[in-house]
Amino acid sequence: MPDRKETTQREDSVVLEPRKSRVKPPPLYRVLLLNDDFTPMDFVIVVLEKFFSMNREQATLVMLKVHREGKGVCGIYPKDLASTKVEQVSAFARQHQHPLACVMEENT
Repeated sequence: MPDRKETTQREDSVVLEPRKSRVKPPPLYRVLLLNDDFTPMDFVIVVLEKFFSMNREQATLVMLKVHREGKGVCGIYPKDLASTKVEQVSAFARQHQHPLACVMEENT
């Protein structure tokens, strides 16, 4: 038998790599409570526990920040969720005849 050389032909293979998405995540919004001279501190604590799932200690710290500095951050959420939180807190405050203001602003 004659000596045969086997040739291996190598095909160029195409490797697909995932592209990195350049889509920015949606902006987040801070939900804030604003201080007033009429809403009881205990009511503010209840709001923070009920709508923002804070324990008593966390709620008390945020309430004191609202009281001393004029506003306090309750949480940071996507726009739709932040808007819903603002509406829920505002309705709850009105229902209990308190002027507690809850607002949202873009988290920068």
